[in-house]
Amino acid sequence: MDIVEFFQRSSGKWFSQRSSHHSAVQQGKGGQSELQIELLPKTDSAVIKLCEQANLDPTLALCGARIMWDGTIEGDNKKQKGSTVLVPIADPDRPNEGQLLREMGAGEMPIAGRYSMGSDEALTLIAEAETMYSEERLWFANPNLRFRTSIVKQSGGFSTASFCSEIRKGVTSPPAATQAVAEKKA
Repeated sequence: MDIVEFFQRSSGKWFSQRSSHHSAVQQGKGGQSELQIELLPKTDSAVIKLCEQANLDPTLALCGARIMWDGTIEGDNKKQKGSTVLVPIADPDRPNEGQLLREMGAGEMPIAGRYSMGSDEALTLIAEAETMYSEERLWFANPNLRFRTSIVKQSGGFSTASFCSEIRKGVTSPPAATQAVAEKKA
């Protein structure tokens, strides 16, 4: 599986349940979200705009993914709601690795992280900045069940580890594009 197939398989509506542990306060929290993931063609205006903001040639984009979330975190009355766009750009020498652009918000420069698709079909995302390091790993247990782990380390020794299970809502089989890819491999 490559990153485009991974994004295709991820398309749809998901219920996400999260457990997080914050090392600084030795505290765990739970949360849940509704996710909507939409595969974007590489010609989509949001994909092109993100590439241009990062000073990269938009023709290098493989595709895009728009992710929208609406959720809550245990002990916090404020809703966690937002959206972002992700754009993978393959390394020409290593097709299962490359840059991953992430939209940050109006007027902000996108974050350029790295992605890697493992031989185990798990996607690893890494983003680094002066004061932060994050590593996220995502994989499918089956077409309608996805898992995600993440570690976020910040300057000053603060870190958070989390585990999410995500269940596809409203369907009993993967999206049609994913089914066709699966049938070709069989």
